[in-house]
This record gives sequence, structure tokens and C-alpha cells, in this order.
Amino acid sequence: MAKIIRSQRASTPSVRSAPKKKPAKAARLLPKRGAKKVAKKAAKRTAKPKPWTSEEVYEAFDRFRKANPEPKGELEHLNPYTLLVAVVLSAQATDAGVNKATRALFAVADTPEKMLELGEDRVRDYIKTIGLYRNKAKNVIALSQKLIAEFGGEVPRTRAEIESLPGAGRKTANVVLNMAFGEHTMAVDTHVFRVGNRTGLAPGKTPLEVELRLEKVIPTEFMLHAHHWLILHGRYTCLARGPRCDVCLINDLCRWPEKTV
Repeated sequence: MAKIIRSQRASTPSVRSAPKKKPAKAARLLPKRGAKKVAKKAAKRTAKPKPWTSEEVYEAFDRFRKANPEPKGELEHLNPYTLLVAVVLSAQATDAGVNKATRALFAVADTPEKMLELGEDRVRDYIKTIGLYRNKAKNVIALSQKLIAEFGGEVPRTRAEIESLPGAGRKTANVVLNMAFGEHTMAVDTHVFRVGNRTGLAPGKTPLEVELRLEKVIPTEFMLHAHHWLILHGRYTCLARGPRCDVCLINDLCRWPEKTV
């Protein structure tokens, strides 16, 4: 019997048209004019701000001085030693929270000797409302011991010596040198770091970079109170969220592209 051979059709792959690219989300949601505005605003944010002139820096701090001639730090203390302890306790804590705890503590222990007599357990009881209080109590006792053993019970007057104390870093040293001994130091906390970067006054990726730039641009006559002015400005005006640009003393000098005035 003859073999029946069925003809096979050559299968040709179906050609699908390439899918159309969807427009970017922002472009889909916004008309062309709106998209241009968004792009323009984004470019403005990333653009490097124009550095402040020396005249602008002077003007800014002159305004701060006129508004608050004698700014004070908000950490309560009785002497250089209690200031040192308060600053060590203020790490990752608010000044108000530290003050609430130290009022009673400093009433019974305002010297390294008295703090050692109190002991770590009782110190811990006084400061238990402060974050990281267990480790901070250890540091307070340890730094008190070192002050007595190496510095005659007195707070040293150099940055390196203060930084050698348990719990004390560069910011602590700068605050103590400035507030206790009148040194022209610049303590950079989160508020000063934000103000320095946001305004364009002293941009930097680290607190040390901001500190050194501020020291370089701020005139000497303002340096004694400069860090207090900047801290208070960041704490009450140039807020992390919802900065109060409408009442800012330096809003016309500020380089922040998103300021509301």
C-alpha cells in the first residue's frame, strides 16, 4: 500500500508588534507644562547653591545679635563640671528632658567627689527618664573618677583632654569650652548641621565639615555666641519639618530652594 504523506505547513512565528512604552508616571499625570515645572524644580534642588558672600554672613549674624544679644544654652548647670555632665547626658535626648533629671541630681552632686559618693546605682535612679540612662550613668561615674585621678577634680581646658573623658566627644568638648571657658568653638548638633546645609551657609557631609566651614566664614566678633544662635534658629525657626520661613530673620539670604517666602 502506498504511504500517504501529509503535507506539513511551515509554521511561521507570529510577529507581535512591540508594546508601546508607557509615558513616565509624572508625565502621565501632569500636562506638559506641569511636567516642565516639576523638572525645573528638581533641577533647582540639585543645583549647587551660590556661596554666601562675607557681607551676607555678617548681615545674618548681625541680625541674630540684634534679636538676641546674649543667647544662652538651654542645658541647666551650676559649674563647668555639671555642664560637662549635662552635655554627656544630652546625647540622643532633649535639653528639657535632661534638665528635668539633673535638677535633683545636681542638688546633691555638683562635684566629681560628690558624684562618686552617690554611686552608679543612685545616679542611674536620678537619670532613668533619659534615654540610654544605664550607659550614661556608667560614663558619669567613670568621667568623675578620671577628673579626680588625672585633672585634680577640675574640668580640663583643652579639647583633647575633654574628649579623653568617658562619654565625651568633640561636640561635648566644644560646648564646654565655649560655655564654661569662653572659647570661640563651634558645637555642631543636628540643628546646626541642618541650618548650615539647608541655608547654604556652611554645607558639609559631616558635622566636622560643617564645623570647620562655619569657623572659616563667621567673623570673629560673632564666634562666642554663634553656635547658640544657630542652635536656637534650628530648634525654633528652621525646623526639620515645616520650617517657619515666614518668620525667619535671614529668609532673604537663605539659599534653600524650597523656602516658602
